[in-house]
Amino acid sequence: MILQIDAKLTKRMVDAAEAAFPAEACGLIIGRGTGQLVRVTRVVPAGNLLAASEDRFELDPAVRVAVEKELREAGTKDRLVGHYHSHTDGSAEPSATDRAMAHEPELAWVIVGVLDGQAIQTLAHRLDEKRGQFRPVPIRTPKVK
Repeated sequence: MILQIDAKLTKRMVDAAEAAFPAEACGLIIGRGTGQLVRVTRVVPAGNLLAASEDRFELDPAVRVAVEKELREAGTKDRLVGHYHSHTDGSAEPSATDRAMAHEPELAWVIVGVLDGQAIQTLAHRLDEKRGQFRPVPIRTPKVK
């Protein structure tokens, strides 16, 4: 999988991560494509039910249910392709908690590393079920014409 994410969508995730600091931000990633390249078409912020914690997140399930219902009813090729969240220690690498909570290997995990309220790194990952570990997912940002 390669995620193609426009700069404006990356900025939305980064802005949400910085705004949520010192808590973790989270949201859903919607896109299309069934082959190697998945084009992200939008990001949907979601409430973090564990916002009182500085190192945990739980995406509000009502947001996910609503988005999946909307996608089914719209009948487009868009689908849930992943989710994003932030880490407040500056790292955009998956944590042990992320590994323990990853149950959908088909979804990408985009992590925004935030340090002292400023995003410093954005990386994507995907769970390798056989190895029980995350592997990197390249992010491609198309050139603006």
